Amino acid sequence: MQPALKPRESEHSIADVQSSADTRRITINKVGIKDIRHPVVVKDRSDGEQHTIAHFNMYVNLPHNFKGTHMSRFVQILNSHEKEISVESFKGMLVEMAERLEAQAGHIEMSFPYFINKRAPISGVRSLLDYDITLIGEIKNGNPTMYIKVVVPTTSLCPCSKEISEYGAHNQRSHVTVQVRTKGFVWIEEIIDLVEKQASCELYGLLKRPDEKYVTERAYDNPKFVEDTVRDVAVQLNSDERFTAYVVESENFESIHNHSAYALIERDKDKDPVTRL
Repeated sequence: MQPALKPRESEHSIADVQSSADTRRITINKVGIKDIRHPVVVKDRSDGEQHTIAHFNMYVNLPHNFKGTHMSRFVQILNSHEKEISVESFKGMLVEMAERLEAQAGHIEMSFPYFINKRAPISGVRSLLDYDITLIGEIKNGNPTMYIKVVVPTTSLCPCSKEISEYGAHNQRSHVTVQVRTKGFVWIEEIIDLVEKQASCELYGLLKRPDEKYVTERAYDNPKFVEDTVRDVAVQLNSDERFTAYVVESENFESIHNHSAYALIERDKDKDPVTRL
């Protein structure tokens, strides 16, 4: 004999545990969901737009008197964008998250691969090179702030090695990471171009022999320490009024050491309007 079915419980009759009071009186800075994937569309300077998949981290602050946040609402916000989230809708999503979760502060990160079809310097052969991009949104008391973070792979060649060696010099792949706050629109490609011009040499997905000769000699003629790289990128960011704050990092994955070389410069032009040279 089948057991009698219980009457369906209404949503209002189910206990809302996360909304119950907490007596420990400790505020949580960030609580939410991490590493959820969702389709996004990004403006492309050459081809109009790119469709890709982004990883999202979504957090809000939680006052000391609440036991938990409503985790399902983060997913609902993502899925309310039935097709693809754009850079333009990212800011609105940040505001919506803070409102729906009744939070004074919130944080969203949207990380995705971005591809540029690059032409080799001599042969002209084309190939794709990928860059790691992260959009970062922070909101506090209803005021949103947006940042864009770009990881640019480059080549670096050691000035000291070149100076002391009778021939050759050690070189390696490097990552130059730039996080900027902007006023007005800036293409992702513009940030990448700015960084690559300050490297010993930029990278390419595909090179023929004449291209390989060129990039090898280009790096040799343009040696840079990590200190040189971050300073040269900072000079360019200082001179461009569209960038109102930045963090520049350079990491060389040393080819002759079992460690990386690293340097960082950060500046908020609103708080530090005078460039210290």
